[in-house]
Amino acid sequence: MLRNVDIAEISDGKLYGLQDMVRTDCRDCTGCSECCRGMGSSILLDPLDIARLTLGTGKPFEAMVDQETELVLSDGVILPSLKLSGAEEACVFLNAEGRCSIHPYRPGICRIFPLGRLYENGSFRYFLQIHECVKKDRSKTKVRQWIDTPDPVRYDEYICSWHYFVKGIGEKMPSLPEKEQSIAAMYILKLFYSKPYDLPADGNFYPAFYRQFYERLEEARETFS
Repeated sequence: MLRNVDIAEISDGKLYGLQDMVRTDCRDCTGCSECCRGMGSSILLDPLDIARLTLGTGKPFEAMVDQETELVLSDGVILPSLKLSGAEEACVFLNAEGRCSIHPYRPGICRIFPLGRLYENGSFRYFLQIHECVKKDRSKTKVRQWIDTPDPVRYDEYICSWHYFVKGIGEKMPSLPEKEQSIAAMYILKLFYSKPYDLPADGNFYPAFYRQFYERLEEARETFS
C-alpha cells in the first residue's frame, strides 16, 4: 500500500541496502505487541506471504479469507491483508500472551518492521520508520539479517517484481470498464493466491516458489499486455 507522506517526517533521513547496519534490533522487547495492533489494512500480503502461511498453518488461501485474512482494495487492486479483531484491532495471529503464533512464517512486512521500503526508479531502498516502534533501546544489525528470509538478494528482486507489476495493473484499472476491472481483479487473486503452489517443506521451498511465481508473472504480463 502506497503512503502519501514526506519520508523526511517518518524516517531518520537515511536509505539502507542489504549490507548496511541499521538500528532495528529491539533488545528490550518483552513482547508488547504494540506493532501488531491498530494497523488497519496496512499489512498487505504478497504471494510469498500466503505461500508461507499456507505451509505453516496447513490452510489453503480460501480457508484463510474472512478468518485470518480479508480482501481489501489497495491502489486499484484487490489484495489480501491480515485481519484484525477486537476493540484493539489486534492481529488475529496473536496468542493469549500477546505473542506471534506464526513467527516462523510471518508476513514480509512484519519481518522488516520497523523498516519500510521506498520505491523509486524500478527498485527500492529500505528506510527506518522512527515513530512506529515504542521501544527505543535498539541495537544495530545488518539489513539482510533483519529481514530473516533466505537469499535476501533474490527476495528483494521478487519484491520489486511484484510491487511494480501490481502498481502497473492498478494504473490500468481506471481505464477499463467496470466489468473488466472485476474480471482482472479476480484473475490476479486466482493466479497468484488461490492457485496452489507446489512447494516442498524443506530448503527447496524458496527456489520452487520463485520459479512458479515468475512463470505466473510472465503469464499475467502477457494477459495484460
